[in-house]
Amino acid sequence: MGRPKVHDDETRAALRAATERVVSEFGVGAFSVRAVAREVGTTTRAVYSLFGSKEGLLVDAMAQTAFAFLADGMDALGETDDPVEDLVAVGIVFRTLVLEHPTPYRIAFQRITPGFQAGPEVVEARERSSARLTRRLERVADTGLLGEKGVVEARWEFQAMLEGLANWELRGSVFRDVAAGEEERTWREALLTVIRGFRDSRGT
Repeated sequence: MGRPKVHDDETRAALRAATERVVSEFGVGAFSVRAVAREVGTTTRAVYSLFGSKEGLLVDAMAQTAFAFLADGMDALGETDDPVEDLVAVGIVFRTLVLEHPTPYRIAFQRITPGFQAGPEVVEARERSSARLTRRLERVADTGLLGEKGVVEARWEFQAMLEGLANWELRGSVFRDVAAGEEERTWREALLTVIRGFRDSRGT
């Protein structure tokens, strides 16, 4: 009989959730392996066994959570006959990440932890998310709606709008004049504006 796994996927998930709670409530400076392990009811050894280091838990686990959330969310959306609407729907997945998991978002995209180094699992999750977004932009390109804009360049610009909207909503200042319940519509209209700009683009 094989040796039982002391630190399993359930412990891994619990440590990730505890890290998110600690950083969300008290900030990155309050994060420690001991504090997170104590909240989960496990040992610091479990953290090092599952994540390799303090940075592995704080940076890799949180960033991987963010990118996996986006990839899984896009997979769950599926595809319709409207590639433009399918692309805009990515923005709603992104907004959901920002609102429900701001700490993983900030670590993955705003790099709020010093010396951010993406480990192999983060890179894999990021590439999976990027591939899903690229696929949706390729479908828009197939309709001619990217104009002369290349898919890679369009992805950069679309991503920039996503992160700009996310940062504005997290600050709470820009959307203060938007009626309650209209925030998602604001995201949709901003993203549609970007897509229409792709169609009108001209080569240099």
